[in-house]
Amino acid sequence: MISPSAHVDPSAKIGRDVTIHPFAYIDADVEIGDGCEIMPYAAIVGGTRMGANNKIYQGCVIGADPQDFRWKGEKTYCHIGNNNVIREHVIINRGIHPDGGTTIGDGCFVMAQSHIGHDSVLKGRCVLGNGVALAGNTVIGECSILSSGVIVHENCRVSDWVLVKGGCRVGSNVPPYVIVAHNPVEFFGVNAYVMQKHGFTTEQIDDAAKCYRHLYQTQTSVFNALKRIEADVEPSELRDNIISFINSVDKHLVAIPRDLNG
Repeated sequence: MISPSAHVDPSAKIGRDVTIHPFAYIDADVEIGDGCEIMPYAAIVGGTRMGANNKIYQGCVIGADPQDFRWKGEKTYCHIGNNNVIREHVIINRGIHPDGGTTIGDGCFVMAQSHIGHDSVLKGRCVLGNGVALAGNTVIGECSILSSGVIVHENCRVSDWVLVKGGCRVGSNVPPYVIVAHNPVEFFGVNAYVMQKHGFTTEQIDDAAKCYRHLYQTQTSVFNALKRIEADVEPSELRDNIISFINSVDKHLVAIPRDLNG
């Protein structure tokens, strides 16, 4: 299952039923799990730890050296989970410190020519459209979709069940269950269609809408919006996820004026 025209370092650990096509490059200090397929001209660079059943398309560079002046050549890592599809010419950089590293969860679909910077995290079941660019230390939550051409700036977080429309430049944190659009990026609504297709109830979607009316449509501070959410929306996992995320990012959110962050 390994082409004689591929370069596979003798020290690389290759699982069962792995297919490595001609002209692929597998570096030293690489682990590839069972059932993976590495297409021609893809490069899997040292420090990459890959799970099972991933398909890596032509021209990808997985575990590339980080593009950050703080990296001084230390041994660092890129962790890829299971059942991911990574399309043509995607670049994923390793971390810049020996602990942690860049992490791709399970079941992600990363489309062509996207770039995932050092120490970024895709938590699982994410979709990145063509040409998405994630700077270093970004976090993309479960089941979120970033449409083609989205740029996420360094240290920003996009929470779970988010849809970011094409071409947006995300320079702050995006709370869960929302759609954001336009430039400058702004709240566009609740991600109701996707949530409904994946089993969220009408009541849960209505609760999310109530939360975001208080946050984005009352012209009050984030602090006051949180108080109103706690008073107006029945306690639930969904409500608590929204409140917890907002507090975890110190109330700094997209489309919230700086003087209302308090």
